[in-house]
Amino acid sequence: MLYAAIRSPFNLTHSFLKNTSVMPKFSAIVRSLSLAFASLLLVVACAQQPNGTAPQSQPLVSATNNWVGYSSHHVAVGKNFFKDEKLNVQDLFFQSNTEQITAFLAGKVDIAWLTSGDAVQIMAKDPTVKIIYLVDYSNGADGILGRDIKSPQDAKGKTIAREDILFEKILLAAYLKKAGLTEKDVIIKDLAAADAAAAFGAKRVDMAVSYEPYLTKAAKQGGGEVVFSTKDTNLIADVVIARDTLIQARKTDLQAYFRAVDKAVKLLNANDPEAFKISGAKLGVTGEEVKEQLQGAKLFDLESNKSVGFNKADSNSLIGNLELTAKGAYESKIVSQPLKVESLYDDSIVKSMN
Repeated sequence: MLYAAIRSPFNLTHSFLKNTSVMPKFSAIVRSLSLAFASLLLVVACAQQPNGTAPQSQPLVSATNNWVGYSSHHVAVGKNFFKDEKLNVQDLFFQSNTEQITAFLAGKVDIAWLTSGDAVQIMAKDPTVKIIYLVDYSNGADGILGRDIKSPQDAKGKTIAREDILFEKILLAAYLKKAGLTEKDVIIKDLAAADAAAAFGAKRVDMAVSYEPYLTKAAKQGGGEVVFSTKDTNLIADVVIARDTLIQARKTDLQAYFRAVDKAVKLLNANDPEAFKISGAKLGVTGEEVKEQLQGAKLFDLESNKSVGFNKADSNSLIGNLELTAKGAYESKIVSQPLKVESLYDDSIVKSMN
C-alpha cells in the first residue's frame, strides 16, 4: 500500500454534570450565588444555541493516514458531506500509522482508518475495539517481485526482502503456501517496502514484497516481474475501527458519518475528477495520480459492506480476511493468544442503514 513511512487514556467524551447533595435550607448568600450561577449557565446556553437551534454535536474525531484508499474520507470532508449530515467531524491526518495507532490507543481518536492487520493488533491490546466498516481491499497495489521465479516452488531457498509487518507477512505466506512452503524455507531480509523494492531492483535479493508505486518500477529495474499480487483477493483490507462505548452511545452520528462516506465512495468509483482532485490535495499528489493509484484498490460503499464485507456466506468477505489475519498474528507471535474472529467486528451500524 502507498504509505509514506507507514503502512495514557484520554477520554474525549466529557461530562460536565456532577451529582451534588443539597442542604435542606440555603442562606441568602448561597441562594444568591446559585441564582447567579444559573443565570450564567443560561447565558452560555443561549450563546451556544443561536436562534433557538440545538447546539452543534460534539466532534467526532476521525483519523486517517496517507493511503490512497482513504480518499473517501478526504472527499467527504472537502465536499462538506459531513456538514450536510449535520455532523461535526474533526479530521486528523497522520503521516505515520504508528502515530495514528498511538493516538487511538491513548483515546485521542474516536474512529480510525487502518489496515485490518493494524486493527487486530490494537484489539489484542484493547478488546473493546471493533471493526465497523470495510474501506477497501488492496487490488493489485501490493505484490511480490521475483526474478526467474516461475512458480511458488521456485521460491525455496531464495532470499526475500520484506518488512516485518503483519500484512506483508500474510501476503508472503499466502504465496508460499501454494507450494507447501513457509518462511522457514526461505531467507528473509527485513527491509521496508521502498528499500525492499530497491534491493530487488539492484539485484541484491531474489524476491521482494512491496507495493506501488515501487512495485512496477522495481520489477523492470531488477529484470523480474510481479509473481503474485493482491489482485482480486481479500488478503489485505483497510477498515474503520471504534470502541464499543462509542458504537453504543453515538449510533446516530456513526450512521450519518457513513452516509457521508458512502456519497464520497460513489463519486470516486464513478471517476469524478473533482473527487480525485480533493483527495490529491490532501495526499500531496495530483488528481490524476489519485485516479491511477486507486486502480490498485477496491473501494467499498455501504451496499457492498452489507452484501460482501460482513456477509459470512461470501468467500471474499472481510470475515475471511480476519480469519487469515488473526491466524497470522498469532503464528507470528504478534498477539499472545488466538483471537476469536467474531469478537473483532461489529456490523450493527452498517446493517442498520438503508
